[in-house]
Amino acid sequence: MSCAGCKDGTGFDLPITMAFQPIVDVSTQTVFAYEALVRGKDGAGAGQVLAQISAANRYAFDQLCRTTAIELAAEIDMAAEGANLSINFLPNAVYEPRACIRTTLAAAMRTGFPVNRIIFEFTESEAMDADHILNILRSYRAMGFKTAIDDFGAGYAGLGLLALFQPDIVKLDMALIRNIDTDPVKRTIVRNTLNMLRDLGVEPVCEGIETLAEHDVLRDLGVTLMQGYLLAKPAVEALAPVAWPRATTSLARTA
Repeated sequence: MSCAGCKDGTGFDLPITMAFQPIVDVSTQTVFAYEALVRGKDGAGAGQVLAQISAANRYAFDQLCRTTAIELAAEIDMAAEGANLSINFLPNAVYEPRACIRTTLAAAMRTGFPVNRIIFEFTESEAMDADHILNILRSYRAMGFKTAIDDFGAGYAGLGLLALFQPDIVKLDMALIRNIDTDPVKRTIVRNTLNMLRDLGVEPVCEGIETLAEHDVLRDLGVTLMQGYLLAKPAVEALAPVAWPRATTSLARTA
């Protein structure tokens, strides 16, 4: 089985590597997952790398990111501490899920990285066919991968997609988190979004946390899985150490 990307696409010539940023469980002070974030081998940031993607090479880029993330995660022994590996994927680079996943499975098998520790997360950065996205997410779940929607609250489909498919994880967009300690409207939106996700059996992750005040409000709202510079910055080809915030003493959940 093959697809248009395999047959007609071009290669991605820029050498890449990965930086890994922890997603932590602040209630147990353990690392839940490391998100793989693309970087150039020459030190280029994610924006510079992503600017090189075209319709012709996005399939090759997506495949290269997957295999690079898995190979590096195995090399630094990420699974030894029980953490998951979260890989971003481009839905428009996936033509047929079961065909396009072959190199991912081969990399996991070759390196010994557990398939059930891999999370595939995507961001709705452009308008996409909902049926195509659903086919990808359902196929990945059937193959034993975890799934996640990133930047929830900022994408195109949002609640409409969530009504059709409940992923394992939803990551709330950082724009909702920024200055949540001083913004009652954001607190109301986030509190009700968290309640909805819990009712649906979806694990919420709050990302982009940069201050202790933001952390404390989210803890008061019952959030345990967090990601952001307050906790750890991405580390290139390494597992970043976590700076655990002090214990929250406030338990008021009606902010």
